[in-house]
Parts: sequence; C-alpha cells; structure tokens
Amino acid sequence: MNQTNHPLHWYALWTRSRHEKYVRDQLAGKGIEPLLPLVKRKNRWKDRTKEVELPLFPGYCFARFFIEECLSVVKARGVVKVIGTDHRPEPIPDEEIQNIQQLMTHSLPYDSHPYIKEGTRVRIIRGPLEGLEGILSRKDKHSRVIISIHLIQQSTAVEIDMGDIVPV
Repeated sequence: MNQTNHPLHWYALWTRSRHEKYVRDQLAGKGIEPLLPLVKRKNRWKDRTKEVELPLFPGYCFARFFIEECLSVVKARGVVKVIGTDHRPEPIPDEEIQNIQQLMTHSLPYDSHPYIKEGTRVRIIRGPLEGLEGILSRKDKHSRVIISIHLIQQSTAVEIDMGDIVPV
C-alpha cells in the first residue's frame, strides 16, 4: 500500500492500434508493472512465412498501479485511456489476471475467442451443424447450444466446442 492507503490493482488500458508492445515497454520504463499476453501466429506473405507474437487482446494492455498513478499511465504514449465505468478506472479482479498469467506460463496452445455469455444467441460456424442458431448454455464444464421450437415450447441441446460458435 502507498501513503494514501489505496491498494495496488490491475487495470486494463485501451491502446492506440498496434501500440500494445510500445505501451508495455513505456510502462515498464516508468516502474509500472505491465502485462501483455501474447500469442504466436504464422503470418504469410507472398515470399515467406514467419511466426510472430501478437497481442492476445488487440488494442489492450494491462498494468498494475496505484490509482494515484493513473495520470502518469494515461500520459504514456500510445495509451488512449484506462478502462472503467462512469469515466472512472475500474480494477480487474486479481483472479482474472492470475488466470491469464497461469495460461501464459504453459506451453498449451491458446488464442483469443469472442466473449460470449451464457444466454447469448449464437450461430454454429463449422461442422455438420454449420449455420444452425440457438442459445448458448452450459452444463457442468460443457458448452451447449439450445435449439427451440417456441410454438410448442420445447427445446433440445447439442454439445458444441466454443471455437465453433459466434454471437449472432
């Protein structure tokens, strides 16, 4: 804790397009702890293919700082704003950041995915059910798409991989 007894929190920073690594480096230079999850992707050009590291969440970088340091963070080149509500920065729960940090320490493949809440209307984009629409549901650790016939008030559910759906 600092002199005003405000705790150290993680915040999401909205960055200018393709400035995420630059923002991370600037914050580290100011003594502020940054976090920029990266993912390896193969970029293909006409003459070559190269593996590059790109931000897992394009346009965002995370930083851990005291709220009093907010102005210093926003003044860093490439930072658009600190994400929050009602024009006030809102901290990210430590558990959410710890989950991302734990993911980054393993060699398991990971990539970004559209944010889809349970209850969202979704479309299946690949596989034998491609084009089918329904409502996202969860049972235990499995994702399901609920297909309904409203007139008779009946539904069925099919288990689906989250990578095979997009919000409608």
